[in-house]
Amino acid sequence: MIGYKLFRKRKDGSYGPLFINRKLRMVQDVVYEAEDHPTKGYAHRPGWHVCSEPIAPHLRQGGDRVWCKVSFKVMDIIQRPESQGGIWYLGSAMMILEELT
Repeated sequence: MIGYKLFRKRKDGSYGPLFINRKLRMVQDVVYEAEDHPTKGYAHRPGWHVCSEPIAPHLRQGGDRVWCKVSFKVMDIIQRPESQGGIWYLGSAMMILEELT
């Protein structure tokens, strides 16, 4: 399935998660299996969090944060408030296809 994810883009061109497992370095065209990293202060939702559209009103945009188009295996679907982007997908595996400009 195709979706969109907001990443932190590093100076070396790699991408990383915004909050959970922040040290992970990711590149395009590599499949990353989801891991479980319970983190204090965050709801426990194991899997890659992917949006149906590149919209996440509750997250800061710009700066070192970029949207990427991703391919992923759907594990679960979570209905969130529109103020949090609406539908979230949880993916069991994900690959970054391209950065949106």
